[in-house]
Amino acid sequence: MDTVLNIRNIGILAHVDAGKTTVTEQMLYKSGTIRTLGSVDKGTAHTDSMEIERQRGISIKSAYANLVWKNTDINIIDTPGHIDFSAEVERSLSVLNGAVLVISAVEGVQPQTEVYFRALQSMRIPTVVFINKVDRTGADTNKVIKDINKSLTKDIVVLETLVGEKSNNPMVTYSVNSSVLEQIADKEEELLEKYINEEEVTESCLRGKLIKLIKECRIYPVLYGSAIKAVGIEELLNSLVDLLPTPAGTKSEELSALVFKIEHIKNFGKAAFIRLYSGEIKSRDSVYNTAKKVEEKITQIKKLKGLKEVEAGEIKAGGIALVSGLSRCSIGDILGSKDNVPKVPSIATPLLTIQVLPKIKNEYTKLLEALEELQEEDPLLHVQRIREKEELHIQIMGMIQLEILQNILQNRFNLEVSFGKPSIIYKETPSKAGYGFAAYTMPKPCWAIVRFYIEPLKTGSGIVYESKVRTDDIKLRYQNEVERQIPITLEQGIYGWNVVDLKVTLVEGEDHIMHSNPGDFLIATVMGIMDGLQSIGTTLLEPILKFRITVPEEAGGKVLGDIINMRGSFDSPVITNGNFTVEGEMPAATSLDYPVRLGIISGGKGIISSKLSGYKPIALELGEVRERQGVNPLDRAKFILAMRNALG
Repeated sequence: MDTVLNIRNIGILAHVDAGKTTVTEQMLYKSGTIRTLGSVDKGTAHTDSMEIERQRGISIKSAYANLVWKNTDINIIDTPGHIDFSAEVERSLSVLNGAVLVISAVEGVQPQTEVYFRALQSMRIPTVVFINKVDRTGADTNKVIKDINKSLTKDIVVLETLVGEKSNNPMVTYSVNSSVLEQIADKEEELLEKYINEEEVTESCLRGKLIKLIKECRIYPVLYGSAIKAVGIEELLNSLVDLLPTPAGTKSEELSALVFKIEHIKNFGKAAFIRLYSGEIKSRDSVYNTAKKVEEKITQIKKLKGLKEVEAGEIKAGGIALVSGLSRCSIGDILGSKDNVPKVPSIATPLLTIQVLPKIKNEYTKLLEALEELQEEDPLLHVQRIREKEELHIQIMGMIQLEILQNILQNRFNLEVSFGKPSIIYKETPSKAGYGFAAYTMPKPCWAIVRFYIEPLKTGSGIVYESKVRTDDIKLRYQNEVERQIPITLEQGIYGWNVVDLKVTLVEGEDHIMHSNPGDFLIATVMGIMDGLQSIGTTLLEPILKFRITVPEEAGGKVLGDIINMRGSFDSPVITNGNFTVEGEMPAATSLDYPVRLGIISGGKGIISSKLSGYKPIALELGEVRERQGVNPLDRAKFILAMRNALG
């Protein structure tokens, strides 16, 4: 069997400031990939290639590098830690067959740590936990282990002993010994029996069982280190090779690949980063894009060698490459079969919508083209053009992303822009179950009759569609048009927001042998769905943030008062060493500017971290109704006229 050998695709994930990029830097240096160490603080880190990354000292884009360790090709994906750029992390998850989750020994498990671990866990990606900064004042690895057990998983095994915590010279010793046996015995029946009977377990047997449990995500190994002092880096590299599995898939299987990143590169054009799960691709091969239903020819293939892209000519199962020639592809497109491509959980949800304005009015078209190019690289920007007002709106995760976007537009596209006032992105969901109906039969030639049953689903269900109509009543090609149009229609509900968590069932319908065409069913679907939503009503939903706030003890009372004023709720606060820490939930809408207020009341010593908890119902008067874009389908005559002109 031609299985993939000696490759690892490893993601480095962490909450911001846990030291993730420094860990990557040391791995590159230790392996001989780079000759000099860069520094995040000095803006010289090799994987922070953008000028704004060097200035801000944070990662914005996922960075890719390649190193060789113990005759194993390791592709490293250094992902951003800041919540504003978690879409980059989401897109990288599909590439990985292993991960390193970096946790600071000082700050411990933080909100984004939990988000990233849950995603790795749900995708069953074997993960090494690396507790960094063990040399720092305030480091407390025992507390971090308790944090991990409480917030992430109890299924961990500590593979190292640490000496010299909080000192300038910490040391780690790696071993798979009797201590490891005690920690994993209950996971394997054979081991448990030997442990109970006090029978000898050889190191090779123990290591074999450990590797099996890690591969099955039943155990997560924990290592210690200090990236800044290069402590524990060699042991981390060894663990990636010795404990994590090679990618599955063979070159003789059917082609299955995913476009997970797009960049526009000078002298190369539109570059698609692809991960191959099975099969192989060579230069000049034609590949079928399943999502776009088109075949395109690969003109060039490059792979990473160290930090450089080199001509490769081919890519085999398990590999990562960037290719040219796929001019029509988008992020998330599948090449060939979709059977081997993993489903990625959503961990990035834009919370804000905002207008982008060019400083020079006649640069509107140039700005639109620039934003559309950036949207190819980040689909969550969701660029919206309001033609009649000549307005451009985008969706963002947070205000730091806005600052970065402004910088990119100026440096890359020579465009100066300003932004309107940000608005929270609300959602809608059906208030109850009911029917929607549309009969589009005049003015001829046209004929499309549809009846939908619309029902609410539990939070997080998305949009579910089903047809109970026979193809004798509505031909399959027309039913396909109905299914394609439903998510597009639901982008704007009764209050102008995206409608989520519902099931739409096509229960009745009719086409006409002479008068029907696909466009008729597009028009009828929009009118039928909106008729149903108006009839049953929708409930407005607002985004809720889960937060953790730490301030000096004397500011605790003010913080609790602020949380109540923001319509928030909180658990019992904890006071340790003069610090007041409280966790809870609050609406994104009321807490948008709170970090500034927190800085004032805490004398600059307050720390707030948050993540999206979900969406909850809100009274209409407390939320916001958004102006509908385009002609309202409920104005039947005007809508039909507008659509016929557009489709004509």
